[in-house]
Amino acid sequence: MSKIEEKEYKKNFDSNLWEKLIVFVKPYKREVFFLILSCMALAGIDVIFPLLSRYAIDKFVIPRNLNGLPIFASVYFGFMFVQAINIYIFIMLAGKVEMGISYNIRKKGFDHLQKLSFNYFDKTPVGWIMARMTSDCERLGSFISWGLVDMIWGTMLMTGIMIAMLILNWKLALLSLTVVPFLILISLYFQRKILKAYRRVRKINSKITGSFNEGISGAQTTKTLVREEANLKEFQEKTQEMFSSSVRSAILASIYLPIILALGSVGTGFALWFGGNAVVSQAISFGTLIAFLAYTVQFFEPLRELARVFSELQGAQASAERIFSMLEEKPQIKDTDSVITKYGDSILPKTENWDKIHGEIEFKDVNFSYIENETILENFNLKVKSGETIALVGETGSGKSTVVNLACRFYEPTSGEILIDGEDYRERSLHWLHSNLGYVLQNPHLFSGSIKENIAYGSEGKSDEEIAKAAKLVNAHNFIMKLENGYNSEVGESGNLLSVGEKQLISFARAILANPQIFVLDEATSSVDTETEKHIQNAIEKVLEHRTSFIIAHRLSTIRNADRILVIKKGKVTEQGNHRELIQQKGYYYRLYTNQFMEEKEEMLLNA
Repeated sequence: MSKIEEKEYKKNFDSNLWEKLIVFVKPYKREVFFLILSCMALAGIDVIFPLLSRYAIDKFVIPRNLNGLPIFASVYFGFMFVQAINIYIFIMLAGKVEMGISYNIRKKGFDHLQKLSFNYFDKTPVGWIMARMTSDCERLGSFISWGLVDMIWGTMLMTGIMIAMLILNWKLALLSLTVVPFLILISLYFQRKILKAYRRVRKINSKITGSFNEGISGAQTTKTLVREEANLKEFQEKTQEMFSSSVRSAILASIYLPIILALGSVGTGFALWFGGNAVVSQAISFGTLIAFLAYTVQFFEPLRELARVFSELQGAQASAERIFSMLEEKPQIKDTDSVITKYGDSILPKTENWDKIHGEIEFKDVNFSYIENETILENFNLKVKSGETIALVGETGSGKSTVVNLACRFYEPTSGEILIDGEDYRERSLHWLHSNLGYVLQNPHLFSGSIKENIAYGSEGKSDEEIAKAAKLVNAHNFIMKLENGYNSEVGESGNLLSVGEKQLISFARAILANPQIFVLDEATSSVDTETEKHIQNAIEKVLEHRTSFIIAHRLSTIRNADRILVIKKGKVTEQGNHRELIQQKGYYYRLYTNQFMEEKEEMLLNA
């Protein structure tokens, strides 16, 4: 299980973080502008209603006079109608802003993930990424839209009420508002507590999402190892931790809100006590007292809403911190500005400036380590001619895949140079190299969709004839045509409707269709039967002709025809030559080959 821990955040309120979110709000600045106007109109009319009540009590109720009542009623209902329209407008606009911001954040996140280097995905669990792209984005979009509505409405309403109260009776207004400083101090105290709790909740949520993802993707392994009960126990421990942390954050919020309510009631009590005495002494009218009581209740209502928004702000900031930690992750492998200016990038490539790749590759004094102080390659030198087929052999962890990953520029040397056609490949476009690269993995990944779509993935625009030709070349056409819908048959999520061998054949056809100059075959025939392997070997000889290729294989029968075989041990080439030369040396390759040969012969005899 992964032991990677997320970054810890300490700031109570990070203004820079919220400033960064402006870029996601800008596309909806018109909607936000009208949303603000709508909220201001809502607050303004809310302030007017108690004044209308005061007028009605002092002019109609107390004197028992009905003169002008129809006009007053028309005005009152007119304000109610305008208020109803305002509410409709702000709900519509806030919903549009919420969906739009969530969409833009997810779009930006997905685009950024395409640009990140392999090392980010090596160290970051899929579940953590999914949590950022789903629940965190949703929470942030919801807060920016609906939280913005409540904050603007609440602030404007409280400001309007204070002005109205001070105009009606400034002494009574100040008495009623004496509790506000205490509210501010309490809010500052709870801010730190609630934010800390929300950060922990979001952090545990990532772990749960990661565990859930691993549980689904590894279901077959879990069942074969009878790990269901142990996995359930581990998952329960994480969910229990999530439950406890969520309860703690909920308790803090539930304590905070009643305190706000209690202090608000104290303010209303002051208004009722001193205002009642003022009415008895005829210092103010009865209508003014009713308006004051309405204002004190109204004043603390938006304050309660702001307290709720304040609590949600802590959760939204925790989500924003996690999202931007992903968006601000720098790709380890990227082109320089000068290279992008000349050759473009993966989004806007300047293919007219690309040179034709011939495929000559040279490692010059290359040193490399995935983790600091853990050297994988040291002073590694290798020159591969254009069109040469290089096979890499060695124990697990010897550095075979590292050599290939460096040649493909999935990683870059810690020091030293890798030249392609005589030039440091860092002086060329990353997209230029990858566009000329065909890669077939031991466990290939297929995307949800049809077989045809998967073969054409990365080679859009190819005709059905070209797709079928590539499939025939690797002997995939026959099994495809036996399926009910042929090339239009669905492969399922990650290709789970096909066997591993069938997925490998489709992956190989996909690589061939791209017509790359550099081929990498990483255990490309390990999951197919012997008969199919022979067909693929024939195809490999045709396809790899005049192309530079690297073949990693444990089954040595697949690399007998390689131009050069390299035996890699602890990041160094200990033996090299063609098959015949290495057999004559009677070294590591000879022992490995003869052992495999004996095992294969023994298996053939047993099967016979």
